[in-house]
Amino acid sequence: MFSDLKEQQLCQLSESKNHITHKKGQILYYEGTKPLGVFCVSDGVVKVFKTASNGKEQITRLAKKGDFLGYTSLLGEETYTNSATIVEDANICFVPKDTFLKVLAEDTGFHRKITKALCNDLGMMENQLTDATQKSIRERLAFTLLMLSESYGVDGTEGEKIDIVLTREEIAGLVGTATETVIRLLSEFKKDKLITFQGKKIIVNDKKALARLSDFYG
Repeated sequence: MFSDLKEQQLCQLSESKNHITHKKGQILYYEGTKPLGVFCVSDGVVKVFKTASNGKEQITRLAKKGDFLGYTSLLGEETYTNSATIVEDANICFVPKDTFLKVLAEDTGFHRKITKALCNDLGMMENQLTDATQKSIRERLAFTLLMLSESYGVDGTEGEKIDIVLTREEIAGLVGTATETVIRLLSEFKKDKLITFQGKKIIVNDKKALARLSDFYG
């Protein structure tokens, strides 16, 4: 997002930002609190989620290096509509509200980037809503594994390892189903040789089969 800013704006950001190391499990911000700036992930993984009335998490996004967090609520002058927690140890830059809005007003190119990002976020939300209403849980899990492989995959001799440790509860939160269902389906996927396990990490053995499953099979 900041890559094309002019030197003047970069200096403003550099002078006002805070760079903090966060450990796994730490909360970055809570749903319902007021945003005081924006977060940029320099390294690590952050999960963005909403908590249902029954206490279950619905994960809406896994943010990685280079991703922005909190800017939609800041621009909308609203409280956070979700919470964010560190999944893997992360280095996070925090840019105060006044600095962010000043740079946004001064640089039209940066303004266009933010507008495009907002549109992309809206499109992702629409896709998630469509998937939740039209795809089966099996299809959604297959698609989730493909997306995780695309974002965090590391090629190996046996397949593509998803190089991020997610609990079964967190995978269920991404898919939007019960943990027990995810455990059962992962076992079935392993039996069908679509995936294997390496410790707590998942190896995708057959991306084409998962792609077919996510599109055509219930």
